Amino acid sequence: MRIRTATPDDAAAVQAIYAPIVRDTPISFETEAPTVDEMRRRIAATLAQFPWLVALDEAGAVCGYVYASRYAERQAYRWSVTVTAYVRADQRGRGIGRILYGELLRLLTDLGYCQAYAGITLPNAASVGLHEAVGFERVGVFGNAGHKLGRWHDVGWWQRTLQRPDPPPEPRPFTA
Repeated sequence: MRIRTATPDDAAAVQAIYAPIVRDTPISFETEAPTVDEMRRRIAATLAQFPWLVALDEAGAVCGYVYASRYAERQAYRWSVTVTAYVRADQRGRGIGRILYGELLRLLTDLGYCQAYAGITLPNAASVGLHEAVGFERVGVFGNAGHKLGRWHDVGWWQRTLQRPDPPPEPRPFTA
């Protein structure tokens, strides 16, 4: 397996991983799967500020991805990010998410970010296990946060401290 920075050319592979999650599960609160063009736009927009990484399987095909995004708009939150990971269905349970997160969290720390947050639709034992395996701790639950597939779903929030300099230097944008 190889890890590299995503490019907009990875949009079709990323969309193929994500679309069934949107369509068939409550894991993502999107209700319509984004198109390949929309995924291309999202990858490019993310890479302007934050890392987006893909894992490649033995055949060189994208088998998982992780990325970071702004946690919240207020200026005092600028050292915090939200992180997201998805792995292709036939590759889950093989440690790909842990490897991707390891590299993403290292990059985020190097860029000057201090806190990483992950929201997980509950129940989702696999995602909880992944996040806790890479050092995230549960910090709370938003009850009945979203309605999808005919029912209400809670969202749990996990946090990992990356570093805590005081005062913190300004975080730097990601450059591929």
